[in-house]
Amino acid sequence: METGSVTTPFGRRSMTLGMLANQVMAGEIKPDQSVDKWKLFRALCEAKPLLGIGDRALAVLNALLSFYPKNELAEENGLIVFPSNIQLSLRTHGMAEQTVRRHLAALVEAGLLLRKDSPNGKRYVRRDRAGEVNEAFGFSLAPLLARAEEIEQLAAAVMAERLHVQRLRERITLCRRDIAKLIEAAVEEEIPGDWQGLYREFRDLIEGLPRSPTTAQLELLLDELTALRTDILNRLEIRVKSTKQRGNADYIERHIQNSNPDSTSELEPGFETKQGAMAEQDKGREAETLEEGRGEAAQSRQEESRHSGGRNDGGALKSFPLGLVLQACPEVLAYGPGGAIRNWRDLMTAAVAVRSMLGVSPSAYEEAANVMGPENAATVMACILERGGHINSAGGYLRGLTRRSEKGEFAIGPMLMALLRANAPAGRKVG
Repeated sequence: METGSVTTPFGRRSMTLGMLANQVMAGEIKPDQSVDKWKLFRALCEAKPLLGIGDRALAVLNALLSFYPKNELAEENGLIVFPSNIQLSLRTHGMAEQTVRRHLAALVEAGLLLRKDSPNGKRYVRRDRAGEVNEAFGFSLAPLLARAEEIEQLAAAVMAERLHVQRLRERITLCRRDIAKLIEAAVEEEIPGDWQGLYREFRDLIEGLPRSPTTAQLELLLDELTALRTDILNRLEIRVKSTKQRGNADYIERHIQNSNPDSTSELEPGFETKQGAMAEQDKGREAETLEEGRGEAAQSRQEESRHSGGRNDGGALKSFPLGLVLQACPEVLAYGPGGAIRNWRDLMTAAVAVRSMLGVSPSAYEEAANVMGPENAATVMACILERGGHINSAGGYLRGLTRRSEKGEFAIGPMLMALLRANAPAGRKVG
């Protein structure tokens, strides 16, 4: 049995308790124990940080394994390999012999090899008359076989740690992206707050990370970035909720005011009157506006089945009264300046915010404005917002409407009337 006795190193190399422990461990290999040498070598490559060996030492070990005649490391096949340093140099693509000797010593020190030195320190084999190996002197691979299970466990631990670090880095990247974009949105929307201070805090966290951070440092950074992102989200959510509440309150107040049966401006929520009686001329103009809105609404309902309503004699889309648009699309009110829409300019401003929120590209909205007109494009965006739950791609939907409008196949009237009927019960409850 090759590992049945203790051997000491040749020449000036000294014997250590570590070498003795490795020889004792190698002597405890079970008779039927075996392992695929290349599978074990791949596990060694994974576990090298925990075993204290480098790439070049693994290259030498790979060369040694290539001299082992079988794929399965097993005691019955013998565990001694005896190539010369010259042969090892060739198998390691020309590595210097002095370097080969240094890495062989590192593998022995790491407990992955055992020296079985001959009386003169040379590596050779004695064979019997049948050609079978009788005794061999060289390097024993017995420690690899004895530690196979340990090496595989170390490799699994290294791979798990690598996966953990990879996921940490992915989550840190997502946090960094979220924080940067949320702060940018807050600054662009002119939301009150110390956004510059939060950005400096964010940059300090990122720049404080070392070039090669440990797992603990990555975990700490992720916790700090997550807390910062949560703080920013809370501030923005409070702002969004207050804006929506203010917008809905303004809309309800205007709706109640416009529900006055004596008022003739129910289609213009932003209409304001001076104290005292209104001039007869203003009343006449307001009544004409009301009648025009009602007439256009009736005309749109009549033409809804023909899909060509809401166009003038020249084929261009007609603009509907602003009040009618807001009654049909109350959701857009929250996106107006200060949570209110008082004129067409406010609606077009709100439409830009809605476009960004729904992910509609600037080019798609600009094309719609060129084809339909700015007021009609803003009206369509308000309608798309109102029907957001039924539209998968707002950008694609808008481009489709633009193409239909170019061909004269689209009219805004039927869309507005459908939304007006859908919101009518809510309007009656508010009134």
